[in-house]
Amino acid sequence: MEAKLVTVPEALPSKCYSTERVGISKATHDNHLTLWKGYANKTNEIRKALQEMDPDPSKANQIYSQMRALKINYAFAYGGYVNHLVYFNTIGGQGGEATGNVATLIKDAYGSFDRWRSEWIATGIAGRGWAFLAYDHLEQRVHTFMGDAQDTYPAWNQTLLLAMDVYEHAYYLDFQTARAKYIDAYMQVIDWDAVNSFLPK
Repeated sequence: MEAKLVTVPEALPSKCYSTERVGISKATHDNHLTLWKGYANKTNEIRKALQEMDPDPSKANQIYSQMRALKINYAFAYGGYVNHLVYFNTIGGQGGEATGNVATLIKDAYGSFDRWRSEWIATGIAGRGWAFLAYDHLEQRVHTFMGDAQDTYPAWNQTLLLAMDVYEHAYYLDFQTARAKYIDAYMQVIDWDAVNSFLPK
């Protein structure tokens, strides 16, 4: 059986470039797209290697082994692929307060959109890589998570709804080290319709 491969578009949807109105440039997105393609390529490379290797338990080792290296790096590569998939699909909107079902879920979990917004911004400033909004299938509510890398901290049984990249590559060309200014700009271009589309049906 052949490994299933992931794909990344050759170009971002045109709506992504509407972020130029708030200072997030086309150059940033184009460079960022190259990075996303890299995560997809490595995901595919690791999937093929896992498919082709002999999964002999006697060769596995927790200090170093091919199985350990592939499995650890798969989580990072595929995490980077999915995180960017959600990031690029949920930007290019009108921003502002949440709309649709996710607005109700945010209010139920946080009391108000403003309370969630403050926690979301603080999470983005405190994190090293990502802020995530996810739907918890067990509790049937949303929660904001922090990700210090592509594969850290989010919990099981969650659906990712919104992913804000706060690595410097997402904003340095436009805002240098002023992450808070980038986050403010990002908040103005969230596509809440796209966020709602990730909610489980």
